[in-house]
Amino acid sequence: MSMALVFPGQGSQAVGMGKALAGDFEMARAVFEEIDAALGQKLSRLMFEGPESELTLTANAQPALMAVSLAALRVLESEAGFNVARDASFAAGHSLGEYSALAATGALTIADTARLLRLRGEAMQKAVPVGMGAMAALLGLDYETGVSVAQEACAASGDHEICAIANDNGGGQVVASGTKKAVDQAIEIAKGKGARRAMLLSVSAPFHCALMQPAATAMAEALADVRVAAPKIPVIANVTARPVSNPDEIRRSLVAQVTGTVRWRESVAFMSSAGVDRFLELGAGKVLTGLLKRIAQGAVGIAIGTPADIASYTARAA
Repeated sequence: MSMALVFPGQGSQAVGMGKALAGDFEMARAVFEEIDAALGQKLSRLMFEGPESELTLTANAQPALMAVSLAALRVLESEAGFNVARDASFAAGHSLGEYSALAATGALTIADTARLLRLRGEAMQKAVPVGMGAMAALLGLDYETGVSVAQEACAASGDHEICAIANDNGGGQVVASGTKKAVDQAIEIAKGKGARRAMLLSVSAPFHCALMQPAATAMAEALADVRVAAPKIPVIANVTARPVSNPDEIRRSLVAQVTGTVRWRESVAFMSSAGVDRFLELGAGKVLTGLLKRIAQGAVGIAIGTPADIASYTARAA
């Protein structure tokens, strides 16, 4: 049996996340305090108490989700004797979750990860004027059909319009991103190609497409000044769906990730083909555990984000 650690991305946030962990475990509180200090902000209070409108802002949601993931991992290490290098074969994260994976495997410090995610969130938000971009879920289409939908939408929308596949989540769930006109066009084309549903998503910017290039440039500059170490275990890069361990390669993959497709289906399939049959989702929510069932048949997903989850895992591991 082989295990992988997976870390959720934006959309998994909820007011109250991490509060029970902080209440029950000193090592969780230490993670939240370290991130608060790194950001010069009481992010933990926002996570625990809201308001939701502020927590969902990209610049807050991204470091907040990482904080819960790393707090859950630290508690798991303390309470269940979990050891990343010994007990897991790979780590991977969905979009911002890739940063959580790198922090979990020692490639980045928690403080540097928090600052990078704050910058990433701000840069992604600033890259495109509000209302110019959009994202849409195209449900019931495979990745190849999604790509053809995006290409047709660009052709039908005219010059300077952009539409690309931002996420390939598996199980017939792809997400298109780009200019509003082109994404609207993609929704209509997808319906004509048999999509079960095609709908705009409530997001603040068109992530993971060429419109994010200003944010990619900002991240390249920031990552050049941050120490990146070789991770304890290989981390699967979103943009290649393959392991990365070299620090310079990690930097390049994080920059490319800002404008590139999150190849989650292929990432999970790669780990499964390498023998992984248990996926531990660390942090808020159970989104990745749900997606797992559609990608790797027979694999077991275990979500750990609350004291009850920790107790259950510890009892099983005993």
